[in-house]
Amino acid sequence: MQQVNGPVDTTQLLKGVLDLAVLAVLAKQDSYGYEVLRRLRESGLDGVGDASVYGTLRRLYQGGALNSYVVASDEGPHRKYYGLNNRGRTALDQSAKTWGSFTKAL
Repeated sequence: MQQVNGPVDTTQLLKGVLDLAVLAVLAKQDSYGYEVLRRLRESGLDGVGDASVYGTLRRLYQGGALNSYVVASDEGPHRKYYGLNNRGRTALDQSAKTWGSFTKAL
């Protein structure tokens, strides 16, 4: 096992849990990309970038964990909303259990 010298690179840690974080945000309510990003940052994940969030949303959608729909906006272009479906809820439950086991091990 490699020993870590100095602080842990939180960027790499965030990449590993971003799916879980995005699924958790969407479990509360359907949201569009920028809103997901804003809610993650408000929750303390300041280091998450917009490209990472949009890429994660796209990948989760293509993987069948999310549904999407478009809503007209008075403030600019239409917004693509994402929401959890049954597969996404299952993925969230499994990821949350795995994360819980991981944190207990620490």
